[in-house]
Amino acid sequence: MIHYKSIDQSQFAEGTDIKEQERVFDDFLQDTLLEIQGSHINKTNRIPHNVHISSQPDEEVPYIFLKTCNRSEIYYGEGEVPDEVARHLFRVVSGLESAIVGERAVQGQVKEAYYTAKAQRPLTAELHRLFQSALQVGKRVRNETEISHGAVSHSLAALEIIESLGNVNLRNARITIIGVNKLTADILKFLQNKGAKMVFLANRSQIKAHYLADPLGIKVYTLDEKQEFLEQTDILISATSAPHLIIRKEDIPEQKQLLAIDLAFPRDIDSRLSELPNVQLYNIRDVEKKVRENIEVRGAEVEKAEAIIEEEILEMQEALERRKKYIS
Repeated sequence: MIHYKSIDQSQFAEGTDIKEQERVFDDFLQDTLLEIQGSHINKTNRIPHNVHISSQPDEEVPYIFLKTCNRSEIYYGEGEVPDEVARHLFRVVSGLESAIVGERAVQGQVKEAYYTAKAQRPLTAELHRLFQSALQVGKRVRNETEISHGAVSHSLAALEIIESLGNVNLRNARITIIGVNKLTADILKFLQNKGAKMVFLANRSQIKAHYLADPLGIKVYTLDEKQEFLEQTDILISATSAPHLIIRKEDIPEQKQLLAIDLAFPRDIDSRLSELPNVQLYNIRDVEKKVRENIEVRGAEVEKAEAIIEEEILEMQEALERRKKYIS
């Protein structure tokens, strides 16, 4: 029979150190392999921490090791595939068990786990079929539902707002980002992926700004140069931790056309900019509203995804039964 063992982030208390989490994940994998492989691995010869378990092939027990952003799992055995095992894996690959429902990365992680395992060790026909069906489920769920649609991070939601306006061409727009942090780094990466060609970065610390901007070929400004970079900016995105305003109404010429998105709290951009006739101003509340709307859309698609999962469980079981009759 096919079994699985799993550990995920929900089993840790809030604030648990990352290194402690990694240690627990490592111990889980070590102990599970010890259990399913019996004497093949012994307590005095455990695989060292930080070694990827799937790089340790074993000829005796077929298994597939799956590691995602928030869970580690091992699928192993031969013979019957219980519906509950298939249902769990199919929910994982569909993003139904992810911290953010419908997240896309897990599909690639399941595929990588399967291809890595079959390249390193013989797998049973049932394990092959289970993971092949899982990949089919993931593909169907993303093609036939909207569970992965819409941005659920502030960085992507900000860009989604920009693109929803319809009159903005990111490839040709002059875009200035203010601040250096994880959020602005993500925005810069997404802008490059969308083909933005004229992107600038402004920050108080030039060292931090150049560290982020130089590998991307992006021009850096100091905040003291804001009149210069504002003059040539069509889209302004600000996300600093400053306790005071960075951009004031008085910094913007009366007839300047500008789309501004303020992702900071407290505000970076003076709310009075919205009084200017050619300025569109969005703030963190607008971005969070977009995220909430997208999460609600994803939640409404869960039932469709679950129906696909049940269809594919039935199809998989029928295929396994046909195989059993064929070889008997």
